[in-house]
Amino acid sequence: MATAKNIIRKFNDIEPLPHVVTTLSHLISDENATMKDFEDVIKMDPILVVRLLRLINSSFYGLTQRIDSIGRAVAFIGRKNLHNLAVTDALKNIFRGDKKSHIFSRKKLWLHCAAVSICAKMIAERIFGTNGDDAYLCGILHDFGMIVEEQVEREKFLATCEACSTGNSITTLEQQFLGTDHCEIGYLMTLEWKMPQTIQEAIRDHHQQDNNYPPESLTGIIQIAEYITGQLGYTALANTIPELPLHLVSHLQENMDEYKVLIEDLPEEMIRAQDIYGAKEE
Repeated sequence: MATAKNIIRKFNDIEPLPHVVTTLSHLISDENATMKDFEDVIKMDPILVVRLLRLINSSFYGLTQRIDSIGRAVAFIGRKNLHNLAVTDALKNIFRGDKKSHIFSRKKLWLHCAAVSICAKMIAERIFGTNGDDAYLCGILHDFGMIVEEQVEREKFLATCEACSTGNSITTLEQQFLGTDHCEIGYLMTLEWKMPQTIQEAIRDHHQQDNNYPPESLTGIIQIAEYITGQLGYTALANTIPELPLHLVSHLQENMDEYKVLIEDLPEEMIRAQDIYGAKEE
């Protein structure tokens, strides 16, 4: 992990995650944190305040009275949704500033992450009947390690992408060219940000084929979401549709009717998510 830690250190010097995001991450993991604590953090970021108030007063929530209080908005939207909003806004800024390359596009990677996050949230809620907030956050973050690699070791990363277009495993090639991979980098960064352990593990293992994570686990959900969105063309790189572990293939086959409906609804859900998180290609 020494190589991954060195790359992360260099990235943090170039493009640190906004203080508001890291602070909110710490508050999420603090059982004693109060809504007042969250409100105090949000007040320090005027752009996020505008986004929060615009969201809470949008047609998505359909409130009869306008909310102008940051405290009321925070209480209404909830801690995890607030955190996800802040993380998504921060990552959108980092994903901007694409340098020209025929093999890799930050915009394409952003659209992939947004699609996976929305699909993962739908799977968690519709297929397994659980809260989808962590699934959404994990989807947004799962390939963030690629941006870190592209920023710090651009030439090696692009060489990896070029080789990957031949059908080789992205993580195997990353280890060959970079001495680490985006899963390991993402895992270490979520450790720093004190994300929930299930998110850390899902980011670390989302390319694993032989660990047999249950379909309802966060790792299983992200793997299914990546596969579905890949089939629909939302891939991070050309010719890199992820393989699905056999036990998850069986799960899909056994629940095909439910997944067909989910897939049909995915485009509309992505449009709705644009109002909430701005999760779209710009």
